[in-house]
Amino acid sequence: MSLLPNATMASARQALAVDGRSLSNLKVQAAEGGEGQRSAVKESAKQLESLFMRELIKSMREATMKSGLLDGAEGNLANDLFDQQLSVQMAGQPGGLAEAIQRQLARQLGGEGDAPALMPGATLRLDALQRRPAPSAADDPRAPSPRGKEDFVQGHRSAAEAVARESGIPASFMLGQAGHETGWGKSEIRHKDGSNSFNLFGIKAGRGWTGKVAEITTTEYIDGKPRKVTAKFRAYDSYADSFRDYARLITESPRYEKALAKTHSAQAWAAELQKAGYATDPNYASKLSRAIQSTLAVARVPAAGQAASSVQA
Repeated sequence: MSLLPNATMASARQALAVDGRSLSNLKVQAAEGGEGQRSAVKESAKQLESLFMRELIKSMREATMKSGLLDGAEGNLANDLFDQQLSVQMAGQPGGLAEAIQRQLARQLGGEGDAPALMPGATLRLDALQRRPAPSAADDPRAPSPRGKEDFVQGHRSAAEAVARESGIPASFMLGQAGHETGWGKSEIRHKDGSNSFNLFGIKAGRGWTGKVAEITTTEYIDGKPRKVTAKFRAYDSYADSFRDYARLITESPRYEKALAKTHSAQAWAAELQKAGYATDPNYASKLSRAIQSTLAVARVPAAGQAASSVQA
């Protein structure tokens, strides 16, 4: 039995979460058994939790509207280094994910009795994170739209990504706009009999529309003031049809040409849609931009979950 020298273990604790050499040293020590194994398992669990925490911090930072003051490569590097160290400092707290990871590692190494007892429900939360299937509206096109931001994004994600590959419009832009238009699935356009129109983007039925129609009372901004009006909206047979029709509208109408040139920026995209008259709300661009940013954050959560589930590999 050999123990990690005090200096080596201290160095491991202070290492950045992305330091592969530090994690490799801990793996070697864990294989040797004894007290060294217990210490290495505990520190490895902390490092893995740190990786998970860093993904969450990164998602929250990227979802935050930028001020422009510190944007650029230098600011991004400084933020990245700060996030790395912050994730190291946050990891290893009592009742945190590290204890669940440590218990799993100890079980694999045959030393479960040395692992800390988990807080009530911790195992259940970890299993849910690893195994929770993403709901999909594509499974049943007649089913109601998933409600709540996370379920809405994950439920419509496959349809949005399929249309994105065909149209060049980022899936996150379409998901964010669909979420904004429907209140993340809570305020969908419905027919008078209560059935779903599957219209996720609030597209109206103009004179050239020959398909089904849903007539509802909606809010329009006239001379900058909100007014209740009755309007006809397009209706579809499925949510996938809604995504495809939206893409056709944006890519085939000359009024949205400038928006198609701004797919590199959510803010620029939203601004061009408002300028083109997509909606009458004078604050539509800022609202849509925030919805897209929040969609990007939700879409990254599964990636962070995969980092945690790698503990079982």
